Amino acid sequence: MYNAKITAVAHQVPEKVVTNQDLESILETSDEWIRTRTGIRQRHVAGKGVATSDLSAEAAKKALQQRGIGPEAVDCIIVATVTPDMFFPSSACLVQDKIGACNAWGFDLSGACSGFIYALATAAQFVHSGAYRTILVIGADIMTSILNEKDRNTYVLFGDGAGAVLVERTEPGEKGIIDFILRSDGSGGKYLYMPGGGSLNPATRETVDNKMHFVHQDGRAVFKYAVQGMAEVSEEILKRNNVCTSELALYVPHQANSRIIFAAAERIGLDKAKIVVNIDKFANTTAATIPIGLDEAYREKRLRKGDLVLLASFGAGFTWGSLLLRWTF
Repeated sequence: MYNAKITAVAHQVPEKVVTNQDLESILETSDEWIRTRTGIRQRHVAGKGVATSDLSAEAAKKALQQRGIGPEAVDCIIVATVTPDMFFPSSACLVQDKIGACNAWGFDLSGACSGFIYALATAAQFVHSGAYRTILVIGADIMTSILNEKDRNTYVLFGDGAGAVLVERTEPGEKGIIDFILRSDGSGGKYLYMPGGGSLNPATRETVDNKMHFVHQDGRAVFKYAVQGMAEVSEEILKRNNVCTSELALYVPHQANSRIIFAAAERIGLDKAKIVVNIDKFANTTAATIPIGLDEAYREKRLRKGDLVLLASFGAGFTWGSLLLRWTF
């Protein structure tokens, strides 16, 4: 049996930046209204013709370059996304072709904002079993493709981006991914969903006219459940691994709302200086928020070899989870 570790991290976001002030011209909103309620100042937006697999492939190439290996070394590709290029083929297959990972198989994983943690835990088990040595885990979404620009309650919240990590075997005596907790509660599905486009409501003129292909959200309900869920799984994973919050070097939560982030951190008694917060720059990129946060923290030298790191997320489904790891490079 093998343990698994992250050996590279990278991200890719579109060049175009849309600020809160830019949104004032198309929505009944203001920079102050958005900032005080969400912490968001701007977001990156993909141009026409740019797909989830495009951002994913670029993030993957950067991660491989950082690790110093070629795409042929990748055994498996997992793409966590709720905005795949299309129903099929999977975005993972498209990424495989775009980066030339000729020896890899892959699949998409739908876990909404918790997708990256779900995918990372899955990859760790593949490595742990000995089935695979090198797995590319990508969290990516182009959320602006499914937003109603007339709905200020959702349109201001999201951005586009992709983050990628490589997961490989640890060296003898080395610790990497230590533990994870994954949860879901389908009764919360009615609070955050996209009703159109699937087998229940396939695309028709009526579904388009009724704006069923856009994100629908009950913000108050999601806020309440998100704070409670993220805090509970964060506290639980620390307790069962006998880790105090003072031992953590960094807390990398899903970036849905700055108030959710700080409320959850406060519940577990975590020093604010240890929290990764970049929602002001990227908004909510769904499955991409945590790997983007990890990459930024690494490049800003907030992550060092041996650091203990806690990841936590909450998303549509409801889905939520936490993952504890040692940084190994």
